[in-house]
Amino acid sequence: MSIWEGEKVRLRAILPEDWMKFHENDQDSEGARSSDAIYFPRSEAGTKSWAEQQASKGANGDNIMLAIETLDGEIVGSINSHSCDARNGTFKYGVAVFRKYWRNGYASDAVKILLRYYFNELRYVKVTAHIYAFNESSIRLQEYLGFKQEGKMRNMIFTNGQHYDEYVYGLLKSEFDE
Repeated sequence: MSIWEGEKVRLRAILPEDWMKFHENDQDSEGARSSDAIYFPRSEAGTKSWAEQQASKGANGDNIMLAIETLDGEIVGSINSHSCDARNGTFKYGVAVFRKYWRNGYASDAVKILLRYYFNELRYVKVTAHIYAFNESSIRLQEYLGFKQEGKMRNMIFTNGQHYDEYVYGLLKSEFDE
């Protein structure tokens, strides 16, 4: 069994041919708002170029973006690690599952795979996630995974005509091991 495979999904590099799924997902403005921000429309050529860049660049230190695919090989989203600080053993992550695949356990399985790798292979000891206050599904996901809310930053996100708070959730390796 591969370390990159869980009970429902596997993590893999983004491939150039993944562009169409990401382009379709770009049309979901509410999904984009929940996971990052609503950006200007991107052309098919722009999405193809983005997928090719992702496929060829790989990791930047311990920072990486990976595709999430079902065990049957269907791409259902992406996950990334960022702000990796090997000296202090901390990193952040983000996960985005395409809307039609929500509530299937794909996000939690993908996060567990990523955390297992960072904690058990790269010697990281803490992960944090920044969650928008209006994203109740992501808040529930963090809490389900054992993350603890460690802080609230007021009026950090402006979207849909108003400001929202941003919550910081953290999980220690020792908590993950339990």
